[in-house]
Amino acid sequence: MKKTTLVLSALALSIGLAMGPVSSVVAAETASSSSQQLPSLAPMLEKVMPSVVSINVEGSAQVSNAGGIPPQFQQFFGDDSPFCQDGSPFQGSPMCQGGPGSRGRAPSKQDFRALGSGVIIDAAKGYVVTNNHVVDNATKINVKLSDGRSFDAKVIGKDPRTDIALLQLKDAKNLTAIKIADSDQLRVGDYTVAIGNPYGLGETVTSGIVSALGRSGLNVENYENFIQTDAAINRGNSGGALINLNGELIGINTAILAPDGGNIGIGFAIPSNMVKNLTSQMVEFGQVKRGELGIMGTELNSELAKAMKVDAQKGAFISQVLPKSAAAKAGIKAGDVIVSMNGKAINSFAGFRAEIGTLPVGSKITLGLLRDGKPVKVEVTLEQSSQTQVDSGNLYTGIEGAELSNSDVNGKKGVKVDSVKPGTAAARIGLKKGDIIMGVNQQPVQNLGELRKILDTKPSVLALSIQRGDTSLYLLMQ
Repeated sequence: MKKTTLVLSALALSIGLAMGPVSSVVAAETASSSSQQLPSLAPMLEKVMPSVVSINVEGSAQVSNAGGIPPQFQQFFGDDSPFCQDGSPFQGSPMCQGGPGSRGRAPSKQDFRALGSGVIIDAAKGYVVTNNHVVDNATKINVKLSDGRSFDAKVIGKDPRTDIALLQLKDAKNLTAIKIADSDQLRVGDYTVAIGNPYGLGETVTSGIVSALGRSGLNVENYENFIQTDAAINRGNSGGALINLNGELIGINTAILAPDGGNIGIGFAIPSNMVKNLTSQMVEFGQVKRGELGIMGTELNSELAKAMKVDAQKGAFISQVLPKSAAAKAGIKAGDVIVSMNGKAINSFAGFRAEIGTLPVGSKITLGLLRDGKPVKVEVTLEQSSQTQVDSGNLYTGIEGAELSNSDVNGKKGVKVDSVKPGTAAARIGLKKGDIIMGVNQQPVQNLGELRKILDTKPSVLALSIQRGDTSLYLLMQ
């Protein structure tokens, strides 16, 4: 092998010597011709770049009055904490937000500026898709195009559960919309190109491949079915485009796995088909109106498949079917395994949940099931949830972080707090799981519709009338 290498080196040298007398003009022409034939993404990018925008956000967010306590320790202080009970040295201190020394004190507001990216998906109407976390708590949004023009924008709709938001540019003309690909056709190994505005540097392009499909688990409460890519995605890329080599949108860049804050080649994008389903609902309703199937389930793994004698290794195992739900009406049973939806293979319960989570009320789907080892097909029409649940951030950014639903207990109607995420605005003002919102600013509230109507007026101060067990109280936010 060493001898062969030496021979090849000598051959290359001899060719170079033989070409020495050749005219420098001819050599230059040859080099120019060769460079023109080199493969390049430039022609494709020239067409796509006008569709990708930079987003500048100004906003105001609620910040905790936690007395400088690190976030990981804030959960140990509050009304129910033993550290804040009578006789405790911490009682009445700033650390006990719910104690006598700070009871009723609202979180303070803090102004901020943020940067992100977005993609024009409808040139005629000026629609731009981005991440919800880019524009959350925004009071002013400005979008800058690749040609230097900038426009103010308003939020048409947003969905914290998928981290998608839809903006509309004001008085914008001569826009270029991106073509949207069918993300269901993606394969691991397909080439990808990420475009965005990392760290506010301006338009930046990176490339990679599809590393994996159907990723989930970043936030178990959200609807996740991510494309994983090794194309470099950094802060400021959020909301930017992930495209294929045809210049078509395959995903919206959303998150990175970065233990030290920098890119390590693990980025995540929301598939374009999810984006299309969500934004079409935002255009029609101003929000996402999810249909409900009415099942509980888990991932099918080899151990569960063996225990249940199921001849499959992947799928969504149904552990419970809710009474009177769409699933129950369609004849779906506990113990069934969902292996396909509308002809597309289902590999996990998380992936199936994400697929259902983008479909509106009234959507008709065909499910392929395994029941007692035999294939079964059922037709299901997704229904409006009998216990309609919304994210409080969709109603009012100042109380973001709580799941709310209609409540009617012992004839008392209101809005129930089903869950509260730690560290969110809802947690900081004192909302707790199980609370019933009975009124806002001295106006009675009997359901989500009435709550939405009041919060749509964007009051500067909120006084929430809360029923907590046998106790009535007010929570204030200003």
